[in-house]
Amino acid sequence: MIYLDNAATSWHKPPEVLKAMVDVLERAGGNPGRSGHQLSIEAARVMYDTREDIARFFNSGDPARVIFTSGATHALNIVLKGLLKPGDRVVASSMEHNAVMRPLRTLEERGLVLNVVPCATDGSLDVNDISRAVDLNTRLVVIVHASNVAGTILPIAEVVSIAHRAGALLLVDAAQTAGVLPIDMKAFGIDFLAFTGHKGLQGPPGIGGLVIGDHVDTSQIEPLLQGGTGSQSELEEQPEHLPDKFESGTPNIVGIAGLCAGVNWITDRGIEAIRAQEKELTSALVDGLSGIAGIKVYGTRDPEKSVAIVSFTARDRRVSDIGLRLDEDYGILTRVGLHCAPAAHRTIGTFPEGTVRLAPGVSTTAADIKKTVQAIDKVVGS
Repeated sequence: MIYLDNAATSWHKPPEVLKAMVDVLERAGGNPGRSGHQLSIEAARVMYDTREDIARFFNSGDPARVIFTSGATHALNIVLKGLLKPGDRVVASSMEHNAVMRPLRTLEERGLVLNVVPCATDGSLDVNDISRAVDLNTRLVVIVHASNVAGTILPIAEVVSIAHRAGALLLVDAAQTAGVLPIDMKAFGIDFLAFTGHKGLQGPPGIGGLVIGDHVDTSQIEPLLQGGTGSQSELEEQPEHLPDKFESGTPNIVGIAGLCAGVNWITDRGIEAIRAQEKELTSALVDGLSGIAGIKVYGTRDPEKSVAIVSFTARDRRVSDIGLRLDEDYGILTRVGLHCAPAAHRTIGTFPEGTVRLAPGVSTTAADIKKTVQAIDKVVGS
């Protein structure tokens, strides 16, 4: 089997991740913050250690501002639905995932003023277009760090500067970049960073987070969920202090332990080494596919300007047929269709059918890429 669907979920997971998840069930199986016994205390320690590791990993500052969620979608919704009110102005790019677009379209129906800035057909964003869209009435700018369709990396540093000059906050969707690209929240000036654990961070599904910058006034954000937090149980009102304000319900301690192990695995291996490997794999894919007649590769086609995602179509062949043949005949696992990002596909010109998406990861080898290109050549040419 050749697994090329790491943009959806990374696989194989590092052994350290699996071990950490089993270990926390055996050693710290209590409910963190809900009791005073040793298992509860140990589970709480795992949670806090993970907050510290993530705050250090993203250089965000206060670990209490690391909010655990079920994934990037949950994290994005906390900000979009908790911060924005009818009449607020929001700017987003046309490459956003439905985790951003669906909440924004719902809020638009309730009075939000939404400005979607068109990107180029390769998924790139002209900062001048963002600059023209952001004005002094803009409350929030939402931007995907890298497209889950084309892999194109968007200019976060420039967008931060534009947003802050106008007095707006910046929310970054790092679902495809956390664990793959270096992200320094303080250096960039990012206000909100939404990430998921089950992709580049090598953790399990069902865990992610929202990292809130130290300077952000969280009293302006209503919690998406309300309920038990294990703190201030004498109150029937939601606590205002962090992280409890945004973490109601029993936390996914198993997922948190796996996430922590994934972050530490990346730190030990070196994110620069991971990035270098993925650039080589991306380059080999783009070069190989470009030599096949009838194939069109989308995005910038430049590994320096994209993460390890390569989308393509083939003349006179349905993407679903290509994906099926690759799976059944060659054991190559891809993802076909619209990838929960219709706006992005409209931008690059592949709506409504979508593309075949190839997403190598840290377990992918050069031999895997060579076999994949050969298989695609056979499928498309047959």
